[in-house]
Amino acid sequence: MRKKIEIKAAAKINMSLSVGSPDASFSMMHPIASVMTTVDFCDDLSVTRLDEGDMSRYAILWHEDAPRKTPIDWPITSDLAVRAHRHLEAKVGKTLPVQLKLDKRIPVGAGLGGGSSDAAAMLRATVALFDLDVDLQTIAPDIGSDVPFLLDGGTQLVSGFGEKLELLEDVDLAIVMILPPYGCATGEVYDAFDDLSEGYLDIERARNGDIFNDLTSAAKASTEQLAIDMEQVHKIAETEVHLSGSGSSMFVICDNPTHAKVLALAIEEKTGLVAITTQTFVPTKELEKTE
Repeated sequence: MRKKIEIKAAAKINMSLSVGSPDASFSMMHPIASVMTTVDFCDDLSVTRLDEGDMSRYAILWHEDAPRKTPIDWPITSDLAVRAHRHLEAKVGKTLPVQLKLDKRIPVGAGLGGGSSDAAAMLRATVALFDLDVDLQTIAPDIGSDVPFLLDGGTQLVSGFGEKLELLEDVDLAIVMILPPYGCATGEVYDAFDDLSEGYLDIERARNGDIFNDLTSAAKASTEQLAIDMEQVHKIAETEVHLSGSGSSMFVICDNPTHAKVLALAIEEKTGLVAITTQTFVPTKELEKTE
């Protein structure tokens, strides 16, 4: 029988996000300092080890309970989970034939790191299936800036260009996550940020637990509907509404799970936006192989 691993790829939210000015020595990328934490809103991956000489097969679809489905219209070879698998093959210098079934729940273009989390889960599953001795942290930055953090998840201070990680005490929070029916283009948001700000990287403010996002004004400027929706949610929640990453997802920190459930229902009823309850979550590090 073929060995298989089933693994969850958790979404992340940015509790804080400080953004510096673009760095010419790193292709004009923006350095960041961000406290990220994973939540129990996840994609599901099933990765099966195939026989030597087999061709890898990949299937990507929306889970039946995905709250916001959009066309899966990107080439299979550009999907981050597939790119992660092929990058790992190149690093170890041999084929690692697998069958991937990816059931997505995390929306595209939402600032929740869905694709990066899929890539991290694919790396972990493939290494476990083939018993590889590989330091995935050396590979992850080449795939995406959120991938190093999402290999382990939990709560960490992420800085540099995603490659510098500092483990922090895990948080226990009840959250309402709002998923608008549109995404925010990361490049456009950063372009707007450059127009609005010179950028100032404040690592200590991020580390100290302040909840903020330097990209909020830029995301609102690049997607006008986001500004309208955030204001609507703010009026209903009567507390601060936070943006995750470059948007378009928003989140509200609640007093407890009951508060989160009531607020999510109110937001959906009054705005028509998708609102789900979730909580912070530390992914399982040990992976179990089945046959």
